[in-house]
Amino acid sequence: MTIPIQSRSLRGAVETAQPTGLPFANPTQSFWTDSSPNANLLASRGSEGPLTDDADICIVGSGITGVGVAYHLAQAAQATGYASMREGPLKVVILEARDFCSGATGRNGGHLRAATYIGYAAREAAFGRDEAMRSYKVEAYTTRSIVSIVREHGWDNDIDMVNGGHIRLYLTEAGACDARRDLECARMSSLDLNAVKWIEKDEMATEYGPPYPGVYSPAYNLWPLKFVTKLYEHTEGLSGQHFSLTLHTHTPATAVERVVQTSDYQSGIRPYVVSTSRGSILCSKVVHATNGYASHLLPFLAGCIVPTRGQVMAVRAEVSIDQIKTNAWGNDRGSEYWFVRPAQKDSDEKSLIILGGARQLAVTPFESNVQDDSTVCPVVGKALRNFLPSVFPGKFMPERKPEMEWTGIMGFTEAGDPLVGPVVDPDGNIDTFKGQFIAAGYSGHGMPRAFGCAEIISQMVIAELSDNKWSRPEWLPERFLTWNRIDDLKDSSFKA
Repeated sequence: MTIPIQSRSLRGAVETAQPTGLPFANPTQSFWTDSSPNANLLASRGSEGPLTDDADICIVGSGITGVGVAYHLAQAAQATGYASMREGPLKVVILEARDFCSGATGRNGGHLRAATYIGYAAREAAFGRDEAMRSYKVEAYTTRSIVSIVREHGWDNDIDMVNGGHIRLYLTEAGACDARRDLECARMSSLDLNAVKWIEKDEMATEYGPPYPGVYSPAYNLWPLKFVTKLYEHTEGLSGQHFSLTLHTHTPATAVERVVQTSDYQSGIRPYVVSTSRGSILCSKVVHATNGYASHLLPFLAGCIVPTRGQVMAVRAEVSIDQIKTNAWGNDRGSEYWFVRPAQKDSDEKSLIILGGARQLAVTPFESNVQDDSTVCPVVGKALRNFLPSVFPGKFMPERKPEMEWTGIMGFTEAGDPLVGPVVDPDGNIDTFKGQFIAAGYSGHGMPRAFGCAEIISQMVIAELSDNKWSRPEWLPERFLTWNRIDDLKDSSFKA
């Protein structure tokens, strides 16, 4: 398989990888978390007062994965009447090292775009048609799930969700040829590409401005932090007879120790102790939802999940929104991506653009093994400021100072695919970490995959607690599952 640009950069990073530390205490301020006083309503929830000392399930990480796991656990607990198995509800606690949702979810580019064709030919050649198609089905399923929840509860305006679509520009002839081949191969499968449209260069120039061909596909933009906040509040509201949820921010988990080799869930014996900066929590199951920081608690994942810094900025255009389309954009030449923030009705305010990428130009190659989100890279920042003026002449000012500029830490794997399932050691032994689960390593494409992977983790946890067998849903790629990634663990696991 042709490894995508984001993953090719890991080949050197894997060899020099070390376990991550805790997230930096003073991250750059992102538009999503800091652009208004009430942007992060749950920022410090549970950071003071008594620490929960006993839980059925401890989730480490309060981004879309961690809160997603809690949401799906709540749904399952209510559907099955889980309290009937033992006294009291299913007790879930979420730990966060910094402010609520202050990791990759609270620092990304705001896109919710399921891949529809990119890389299809290589995936089919490498994995076969069925597995290749699952690469796209998982993203379509996840995106539908998020949109369905938002619409069911009427959160569209609360989270600024816009159904604007996405255009991928092909700035190089080679990229355009690859795209045509991918589209042709994908159409020969049973993937639904009815809404996907090739746009020739002349039409693109007339309708959108840039003199390049491209592909339109369905996509959304949203305020990621606000979605996760709404999801948490809704899940917390489900607390009652069958389920309870507690959040502790500014409570970094520093170690996970197995203190009992055999346990009985119904008897309440807890096999794990999760140590934090504020005390310890006894629990039955541990879910690692820390993405790029996964190797902090699981050191052998260093090199398998590599922390990688991304950079994003909010910058004003020189024109109002009526002169710039509201869809999201990407391109084949580098890693740049952008979209226009929705404007107030009848506003003539100049458009605010959320723009990210350009990691390929950083001094540290692709920003791999960089876990400092307290600073920005000047080289990347300069490239981003000059990118849009080069693509949309006259609509953006070169070197215009951004209104906000920030970084965030992603988790990349060499294959570009996340690890999902029970934590497995490099020898393939599941029993070593029995009761621990992970969903991490989204490789810069977490929004259309993380929430679906969180659902898988919740299913696995419930199955294990109830002594039932878990079955893989048809839309989940088999290669995501941790027990199918033993070679990755052996090749890149940290040797102390």
